[in-house]
Amino acid sequence: MLFAELVLVMGYLGAWLMGGIVGFLCCRWLAAKAQRASGEEGRSAVDAARREAESILREARIVGSEQAMALREQAEASSCARRAEIVQIEGRVSQRELLINQQIEGLVRQEQFLRQQHMDLERRAEAMAAERRGILEMVEQRRLLLEKASGLTVVEARAALLKEVEEEAMEDAHKLSNRVIGEARTHAEGQAKRIIGMAIQRYASEHTFESTTATVALQGEDNKGRIIGREGRNIRAFEAATGVTVLIDDTPNAVVLSAFDPVRREIARESMHRLILDGRIHPTRIEEVVAKVTEEMDETIMKTGESAVFKLGLSPMDPGVVKLLGRLRFRHSFSQNLLDHSIEVAQLTGLIASELGVDVTAAKKAGLLHDIGKALTQEVEGSHAIVGADFLRRHGEQDDVVNGVASHHDEVPHTTVLGVLVSAADAISASRPGARSESMTTYLKRLENLERIGLEFPGVIKCFAVHAGRELRILLQPAEVSDQQAFGLARSVARRIEDELQYPGQIRVTVVRETRFVEFAK
Repeated sequence: MLFAELVLVMGYLGAWLMGGIVGFLCCRWLAAKAQRASGEEGRSAVDAARREAESILREARIVGSEQAMALREQAEASSCARRAEIVQIEGRVSQRELLINQQIEGLVRQEQFLRQQHMDLERRAEAMAAERRGILEMVEQRRLLLEKASGLTVVEARAALLKEVEEEAMEDAHKLSNRVIGEARTHAEGQAKRIIGMAIQRYASEHTFESTTATVALQGEDNKGRIIGREGRNIRAFEAATGVTVLIDDTPNAVVLSAFDPVRREIARESMHRLILDGRIHPTRIEEVVAKVTEEMDETIMKTGESAVFKLGLSPMDPGVVKLLGRLRFRHSFSQNLLDHSIEVAQLTGLIASELGVDVTAAKKAGLLHDIGKALTQEVEGSHAIVGADFLRRHGEQDDVVNGVASHHDEVPHTTVLGVLVSAADAISASRPGARSESMTTYLKRLENLERIGLEFPGVIKCFAVHAGRELRILLQPAEVSDQQAFGLARSVARRIEDELQYPGQIRVTVVRETRFVEFAK
């Protein structure tokens, strides 16, 4: 502030001096001008110049005074504003100092409080550690007393406890499983029986299917010689043209045709029948007849497949699928014709689907095509369900039908309900009386395998396959197997049978556990 006032005073004095200097210089200039003048004009000019100089000096002094006053007023205003600002800054600084002091005091108090808490916690930790050591000593003493009293080590006692807990958990699990399965059966079995029974009632089918053989009847024994031909040329030509083996034995009035491919076997049978009726049997005629029958067989296969699709009321399918479907007419499973079986499964699947509110058309299509892979089994390796599903996928069949075909034997996960419906209809068609048959050797082997699987489980005394292999009855040792374990054993046996054996329909597993108490009165 003093510096600003000093600057104003110095400015005022400088302005005043500057005005004097200017006036003095003007007078000197005028005086010099007057000296050069001559006479009275010079003196009058000097007087006029002096007066003018005095006037200019007065004006300069007035201007300097005004400027000095203005500068002084500006300096005073600036000084006042500066003083007010300094006062405000000093006030704010004082407030901040007060706030900082208060915060410092709070931090000091908090630090003291935390230090006190830390000391308390250390004392508590020491007390808890001492108490823990005492508890551990008491536990060790208690353990030693328990080992001495029970005669068991810690490891033995732990093993016994774990075994007891495991048995209790297994018992609880069996109880829960029994309860869940019982509730499911209570709610679902009646509905399932009603739907399946209604489907079976509504579908009318033949009791047994026709069994295709490869035997050709002859009108007389002389036909065998004509079939063989001179030096066997006719029979060799026939085998080369058809790809089958002709067996001519002592069987009267009959010729047996043997071939792995059923379509070839059927072509050979029809060709042999026509040759016998025609009477002209020689290599050229054999080739002509076989070629004609082969051409007609392709047409017959297509018509058979189209007839099956039309019979079920389905829309036209891909020609490749229809042709493969028609080939099922010449294949059998346990003497059951596969095309008739597929049609029956399609009808049953459609009936069950209608009861459940599922798409009937898709259900029929999945049932009709579920065994189509069996026509490709000798050409493509793999399960017939997977092979058939891949074939249908390549020919543009819809995904739900493809999954229904692939999952009807539970080989792939079910994405829709169609696989479950096809599996149920397949079991109904295969297990109904008279639908399928098997050889005595296969039947006896299946019974032996059933009893072998049952006897492999611990606690089983005896095992019997009854009801023509439709039921496996197992007798248990009651001292080794509890009731809850018997329930689990029955389910395990059923799973083993499903995984290891091939059989039509279903097999019932019955587990018998009984305890007998015998006393004698003497």
